[in-house]
Amino acid sequence: MVFKRLLGSLGVGGPTVDTVLDPGASRPGGTLAGQVHLEGGQTDFDIEHITLELVARVEAEHAEGESEGVVAFERFTVGGGFRLAAGQPHSVPFTVTLPWETPVTELHGQHLGVVLGVRTELAVAGARDKGDLDQLSIAPLPVQEAILEAFGQLGFGFRSADLEYGHIAGTGQRLPFYQEVELTPAPRYAHQVNEIEVTFLANPGGVEVVLEADKRGGLFSGGHDALTRFTVGHHDSRDWTAEVDAWVRQLTERHGGAHAHTGPYAVHDHHDHGGDHRGGPGMGTAVAAGAAGLAVGVAGGMVAAEVVDEVGDFFEGDEEDEG
Repeated sequence: MVFKRLLGSLGVGGPTVDTVLDPGASRPGGTLAGQVHLEGGQTDFDIEHITLELVARVEAEHAEGESEGVVAFERFTVGGGFRLAAGQPHSVPFTVTLPWETPVTELHGQHLGVVLGVRTELAVAGARDKGDLDQLSIAPLPVQEAILEAFGQLGFGFRSADLEYGHIAGTGQRLPFYQEVELTPAPRYAHQVNEIEVTFLANPGGVEVVLEADKRGGLFSGGHDALTRFTVGHHDSRDWTAEVDAWVRQLTERHGGAHAHTGPYAVHDHHDHGGDHRGGPGMGTAVAAGAAGLAVGVAGGMVAAEVVDEVGDFFEGDEEDEG
């Protein structure tokens, strides 16, 4: 979906920008390709630079509660240094490399409710304006998909996916936020946990998998969170169903405190939250586990097309707040 408009800071008669991404979803650490199409205005303009900015809708926890806002997490200069004649069309092809921690927005082609965008900025004669916005679609890495499929095979179901502002202590996290995939428990674990949250922190060498369980309280004890972390390679060949089941057993059968140690291969951390973000519209998406893997369904009356529409509505609303 492309949002095309005049550059507001240049007024009527300024150039227009229309960024078109290559079809299909990209992957974390992979390439994002497309073209920036410009059309000259009523007079000649010197294009100083063309910049692509990756932005995300992120939730933040603070003393007053929770809020949502837009976080820019990467910028690429893809062109500039030329004169755009009046009325002249000009296209700039680009290929950029996405951060390894870029969140996943879809699974099996179905939206998860995570909102990412590519915003195009032109610097023209000393003035800058964000003139175009496109939805960014990200599919999981093969190992991420294999782990999620294993959860589905074990009977877990997706509740929602969101982005949380903050840092998971003790990890190699680089972005200012992380993605949480919230799972409903498999029947065999339903008496022990309310939900399990999965976070993937990918890097060139592999993926850190952070699991957090919201454990139910017992007759003489209250509920608490348990958290553990594992590292896997991009090309690991494992029985992922058995592997993930072992991870969950370690997490749910633990006794003692919320961050008790469970073995030499598990590191237990906690989340550090912070930041100040404006509120935005809510979006609820649920994913249910299918017999042969993970099947995506949408809750709250929102269908995939509405998820796409909200990309523009959310970011455009944020820009109005900035103005």
